[in-house]
Amino acid sequence: MGAQSGQTRKKAGRQRLAVAVFAVLLVLLVAGFAVAQGIGNPSVPSGDVAVVENVPDDIGTVSEKEFDLALVQQAAQGGLKKPPKPGEKKFDELKSAALGELLDTIWIQGEAEELGISVTDKQIATELEQIKKQNFKTDAAYAEFLKTSKFTQEDVDKRVRLQLLSTQIQETITSKAPPASNSEIADYYDAAKATQFTTAPSRDIRLVVNKDKAKVEEAKAELEKDDSPQGWKVVAAKYSSDPSTKDKGGEQKGITEELLQGPIKAAIFEGATGELAGPVEFQGNFAVIQVEKLNPEKVKTLGEVRSQISTQLTQQEQQEFFTEFIAEYQGKWESRTFCADDFLIERCANYVGSGRPASAPPACYEANPKGGTPTECPAPVAQNTPAIPGSVSLLTPQGERLAQRPRPEGLEEASGEEGLTLPEGGEVPIPQGE
Repeated sequence: MGAQSGQTRKKAGRQRLAVAVFAVLLVLLVAGFAVAQGIGNPSVPSGDVAVVENVPDDIGTVSEKEFDLALVQQAAQGGLKKPPKPGEKKFDELKSAALGELLDTIWIQGEAEELGISVTDKQIATELEQIKKQNFKTDAAYAEFLKTSKFTQEDVDKRVRLQLLSTQIQETITSKAPPASNSEIADYYDAAKATQFTTAPSRDIRLVVNKDKAKVEEAKAELEKDDSPQGWKVVAAKYSSDPSTKDKGGEQKGITEELLQGPIKAAIFEGATGELAGPVEFQGNFAVIQVEKLNPEKVKTLGEVRSQISTQLTQQEQQEFFTEFIAEYQGKWESRTFCADDFLIERCANYVGSGRPASAPPACYEANPKGGTPTECPAPVAQNTPAIPGSVSLLTPQGERLAQRPRPEGLEEASGEEGLTLPEGGEVPIPQGE
């Protein structure tokens, strides 16, 4: 049921109530992959559209009445006044969404029960108040939402309950992920020290900027008489056109070399502290500059960043841990779900697909499609995205990933010292024993 290896937690964020959100609420734990067939095929009771095994009897079936209501709500979400009928445009899409949402309801409750998780009416009421406060300015606005979405207050309460259960499931699973070890933290620090925990040398400066070179020369002349902080405050306010420093006595802190080039860089990083330099031309302006302070490179110690690294690594482990749980969750609940013939979707164990992506237009597989050849057809199988060799590191554990693609036509085989080639005949010689 739960994953016992893998890593990271991703704290479940609060989803808030809105028409577009509520209609698809709680697909957090499901993605809809097809599952292997053949683990029994119980009959679906008359009047029901689906049955889920190994859950309490009072939640184990989806009735036609529940499905019809969910279909109406899906249609309302899509701006339709009434749901389409079987065979009509968009029916299959809405059928899958409606039944999928109802199955989510059973699956999440079933998983919560197996994990010993529950929520109280008080928790539901508190969460709902937060949702309403953030998304609806008035009670009338909330009432309008209920009307347009075809939701009852009971429907809303059920969805809030499922949201809370989903959050607790995620927190329960991710809490089982092991925390980052001291050695993992130390290794990460060594790998990231130069890029993440080292502050480059910088300079704190004062400057007056103006397009008019003569005004900058006047500013410099006044500063040569008084370059105190008060003197800079007067001169910058009088001559500078730079809004970010004009009212601060021309002060600008933490200037690093990589941000500059040319004469302005030389004036700041090659001049002496306290020396007036300029006029220096840059970006169509002129400036007089004075370096006030040299800030040397600073490297944070492992002790200073240990907590930050530990949190980051632990979250990565928890996320991977939860991702593994999701894969097992999907397979487990799909294998327990059986649907009536007229209501089969990919999330039913007795669903038999065509082997083609559900998103593919039928014309993609027709020799002479009536409406013409589609401009795009999805790949028949999901593309793998392996990490590029050498791109996986402590700092980028997933590496840089690119989809695998067919070998370009006409690409010649590597030969000689640059690669391994087969001998003539295509057979690898096998050493013979003496």
